[in-house]
Amino acid sequence: MAKLVALFILCLVQFASIATAHFLDTFLVVGKVYCDTCRCGFETSASKYLPGSRVRIECKKRDTNDMAYTVEGVTNSKGEYKILVNSDRGDEFCDVVLIRSSDPMCVEPNTGRDRARVVLTRNNGMVSSTRFANSMGFLSYEPLSNCTKILQQYEF
Repeated sequence: MAKLVALFILCLVQFASIATAHFLDTFLVVGKVYCDTCRCGFETSASKYLPGSRVRIECKKRDTNDMAYTVEGVTNSKGEYKILVNSDRGDEFCDVVLIRSSDPMCVEPNTGRDRARVVLTRNNGMVSSTRFANSMGFLSYEPLSNCTKILQQYEF
């Protein structure tokens, strides 16, 4: 009976270590997508966040630059996305990239703000499984009429 209990405990410990190892290989990538309504190249108080926009995480191999992993996500009602990555991507460069805007008047990706690098490995000292990507933006076709006044706030 004691051997049976010991075997059960050993199996339980083994299962727990496998489950923990799998959990440690998952990451949650969080970020926002906005419309730059002033066409100034960054978020302002006039920027609006875009629900229903599509983004993709792309990971490429360091040595060949070949695509190794992709996963897509959609922004919620606040323009935020949360994408689960189910494996450590330690030997790869990973970026979140814009795919499509949900606003037909704001569809031009803002060059330089159309992707965000994320580190998806545990081999860097980061403890948290959550990775925060920089906000990414699209440019509106026409700037709002009050953009000059809004941009003056950023001069000081």
